[in-house]
Amino acid sequence: MQFQTKIPIQEQEPKIDYTSKLVLLGSCFSENIGEKFTYFKFRQLQNPFGILFHPFAIENLVDKAVNQFVYTEKNLVFHNEQWHCFDAHSRLSSPDKIQLLETLNEALQQTYKELKEASHIIITYGTAWVYQLKDPQKFVANCHKIPQREFDKKLILAEKLQENIQNTIELIQQINPSAAFIFTVSPVRHIKDGFVENQQSKSALITAVHQSITSVKKASYFPSYEIMMDELRDYRFYAQDMLHPSDLAIDYIWQRFVETRLTQSTQQMMQEIDKIQKGMLHKAFNQESEAHQKFLIKLELSKKTLIEKFPFINF
Repeated sequence: MQFQTKIPIQEQEPKIDYTSKLVLLGSCFSENIGEKFTYFKFRQLQNPFGILFHPFAIENLVDKAVNQFVYTEKNLVFHNEQWHCFDAHSRLSSPDKIQLLETLNEALQQTYKELKEASHIIITYGTAWVYQLKDPQKFVANCHKIPQREFDKKLILAEKLQENIQNTIELIQQINPSAAFIFTVSPVRHIKDGFVENQQSKSALITAVHQSITSVKKASYFPSYEIMMDELRDYRFYAQDMLHPSDLAIDYIWQRFVETRLTQSTQQMMQEIDKIQKGMLHKAFNQESEAHQKFLIKLELSKKTLIEKFPFINF
């Protein structure tokens, strides 16, 4: 008997391996997956402007990186004793405007470099609800706790979102025509927008992504949202806020991603790296014992063997 509806996921080429260079952009779920890639020592750039929830914000970052935009003081705003940029998450904000400008411009330069060299671009969209600054009229990536009266909140329809997504793909292809794209929609529920409104948002994003990638040769959709809604349809798979996936749910979705988007040899190497990572965390009762010393020698040998294959790996 089966007590779960398992979503069939078609395998896609080119698959990710340890020669791949990854760029991950988008919602907080992209950071959950990014942490997995970090743990398993993949080469990656993850959210250089911090968490970006909607297609406008991601397109804006890519556009500015590709066209090598330079931020100046006129692109900043001062609020609550901090300098902010409406294009970036508040974790980049700073009480020093010079420091913020340096951070923003260095992030753009890094994004340009990594997009140009990337083998895979992984983009996770979180919501189709956006905030538009009233004066000047501008969609923002983050409101930085500025009073809501300064913004208009809008639900963007699938047709417009499709345009954003296609623009993002085309901008990246200008500097990297060989990059593969993996799109997904975040399983995090944005209930602050409302229950029905959250469903409207997710539906618009899913429709827009599918319409955008039909004519793109190396673009695929990974069903993170659908796995959460169908395979893991139980509140035990949510964190305490009942909105974000629990660690167990993230591990499960990651496992489905690995099975369908990574090569078999890469999965085997990940097992070796996992053993090393766990070995490095091991606390011996007697650190001077002969058994522990042999364990450390074996651990160092395992590290050396992997680093000889892939010199970029750093433990």
